[in-house]
Amino acid sequence: MSEQKFIAIGDIHGCLESMEAILEKLKPYYDRQFVFVGDYIDRGPSSKQVVDYLLDFQKKVDCVFLRGNHEQMLLDAFNRNKVNLWMMNGGRETLESYGLSKDDQSLPKEHEEFYNNTRFYYNTDDYFFVHAGISPGKTIAQSLDDEDEVHEFLWERSHLNAFETPWEKTVVFGHTPRPKPLKRNKMLGIDTGCVYDRIGYGKLTAVKLPEEEFIQQPCLDM
Repeated sequence: MSEQKFIAIGDIHGCLESMEAILEKLKPYYDRQFVFVGDYIDRGPSSKQVVDYLLDFQKKVDCVFLRGNHEQMLLDAFNRNKVNLWMMNGGRETLESYGLSKDDQSLPKEHEEFYNNTRFYYNTDDYFFVHAGISPGKTIAQSLDDEDEVHEFLWERSHLNAFETPWEKTVVFGHTPRPKPLKRNKMLGIDTGCVYDRIGYGKLTAVKLPEEEFIQQPCLDM
């Protein structure tokens, strides 16, 4: 059994004050590796400021930044002219946080590098960290062998309806907001809809590993 210890943090979506508050709660664990499961941006009011904070935070704490589908939509808007899809999914709020318009693509260089350098997954001895999920019908190794499957790590939801999976280890993911964290055999879901003002949602969730202890912060931004 590995002795690696982690903190995984769910979807932030531009909620800077909520993120700052949960990271303050997590200060006793700054000696662990922090894995952010993606969706730093969109919908919330402070996407640029979230990334600014994380760029500074990684200088103090060992961090892994996964790519979410919202970071992919930003990259596709800037690199492949798929702007409308991004605008429909919270991109407008992100541009406003940068002081940009729909036709202005002048992101700060270090932010461009941040988005481009995000990872599709992070594979460790005991955990497989990913933004959305992986196929419930394949082993993790089989999914990693298929480039199309790897891209689906940003969008996958079918595992949420699976009774069992052939996964070799626990998969930790965000992407699909739920009123409370999901804890099943080999599944830990930590998107509790921080950015959503709905009954039961509106919390930012982190999980301590291997303890599988959840830490939460009610949203302070919306």
